[in-house]
Amino acid sequence: MSERIAKPRTTAVILAGGTGQRVGLSIPKQLLKIAGKAVIEHTLTTFEKADSIDDIIVLMAPGYVEDVEKIVAKAGFAKVTHVVEGGATRNETTERAIALLGEGLAEHEDRNVLFHDAVRPLLSQRVIDDCVAALERYQAVDVAIPSADTIIVTRTHGEDGEFITEIPDRSRLRRGQTPQAFKLSTIRRAYEVAAGDPNFQATDDCSVVLKYLPDVPIHVVAGDEYNMKVTQPVDVFIADKLFQLASTAAPEQNGAEAYRELLNGRTVVVFGGSYGIGKDIAELAESYGAVVYALGRSTTGTHVENPEEVDDALSRAYAETGRIDYVVNTAGVLRIGKLAETDNATIEEALKVNYLAPVQIARSAYKYLAETKGQLLLYTSSSYTRGRAEYSLYSSTKAAMVNLTQALSDEWAADGVRVNCINPERTATPMRTKAFGREPAGTLLSSEAVARASLDVLVSGLTGHVIDVRQQDPTAGAGLATGFEAALAAVLDRQDGVA
Repeated sequence: MSERIAKPRTTAVILAGGTGQRVGLSIPKQLLKIAGKAVIEHTLTTFEKADSIDDIIVLMAPGYVEDVEKIVAKAGFAKVTHVVEGGATRNETTERAIALLGEGLAEHEDRNVLFHDAVRPLLSQRVIDDCVAALERYQAVDVAIPSADTIIVTRTHGEDGEFITEIPDRSRLRRGQTPQAFKLSTIRRAYEVAAGDPNFQATDDCSVVLKYLPDVPIHVVAGDEYNMKVTQPVDVFIADKLFQLASTAAPEQNGAEAYRELLNGRTVVVFGGSYGIGKDIAELAESYGAVVYALGRSTTGTHVENPEEVDDALSRAYAETGRIDYVVNTAGVLRIGKLAETDNATIEEALKVNYLAPVQIARSAYKYLAETKGQLLLYTSSSYTRGRAEYSLYSSTKAAMVNLTQALSDEWAADGVRVNCINPERTATPMRTKAFGREPAGTLLSSEAVARASLDVLVSGLTGHVIDVRQQDPTAGAGLATGFEAALAAVLDRQDGVA
């Protein structure tokens, strides 16, 4: 019986040597904040979560190693083993990484290595996994996507400017991305051969293999459009918008025992817990051993628009249990009508319940959540990305919940308090039924499904995320939308739905 051959270790090398000059920054662009976090933190998070990646090293721009070390320590990236200075050029930086990777390896040992630009923070797990899988068969792998644009080759003729000299066949053209993946022995050998060329210069690593190891085939893995590189000022804007729109999957737990382990003895305060999603969250959490305070106007007489009642409810829960781990606010009102025809009382109610109440809840809950490193969970609506006629108050206040989530997650990160926002698709709740009447069976998401997804978010390590919960996604029982494709699809869906 033959022995099983152990898979080689796979290391992600994050190339972060850029200075940010093209973006017009005084700091490296990888330290620029997008969606509340530094670009490089988003990138590192992706590789930290990748099951196919064993460890990570970072090659950072000179003078900024300490900044990355602080990010790594604060985020708790366990896979990051080294943060070192990169070289003056891309080639020098890669050579430093190769030398570092070779330390401690026996002569016969090899490993997989993925070189990735730090300023491509929207990389998907699928691309990472495809690269690692391809290395089981090939020694060099690139990531690329088809070119949607016609590519032209030009030549400059003095003061007359540029003129087209060639238009290549677009069907054969691809736009290169990263990661670029190699067997360590292969990329090391390519650079050893290149060292003998006095004119050696390359802007990426696959071109080094292509030129200096021409007998080594370079396999191409399909990339995706969202794996963009933050290079120009407009890229910063686009990346930030993509993060704002992107939905995130709540990590599912492995059965009832996992929920009990995470929730038993914890204190959960649910505002809006009288019925619908809030009531379902309260019952679920309680069934797994949490101490739950389900608060609502019709059951406990708690008015979320009254700051004193919010303060009293939280202080009472803390006094009785000695802790508050999770605060959830599902309370809201939906009033439909043209703004010019809406009376002051209705406007005031919408603003107080849908906006000021979550603000007050957040402010009051902060000190308790800071003690337990807990989480605040808010709710938005599928209409938050685009307000529509007769929903101006509801849509605008729900859009504010997304901004509040993103701002507070950044503001409270240093204290370990997480803040997330659930964005349910049209859901069968008493509030919706009151506004729209009964709707055809099967066209709405169940409140139980939203509650289950909410529970997954509460016990997760997520923060600053908008989590879409969608009925039509077949990949999860609660219908959790994942990835940027789902985000864009959701934008289209939001044209005609209110959660």
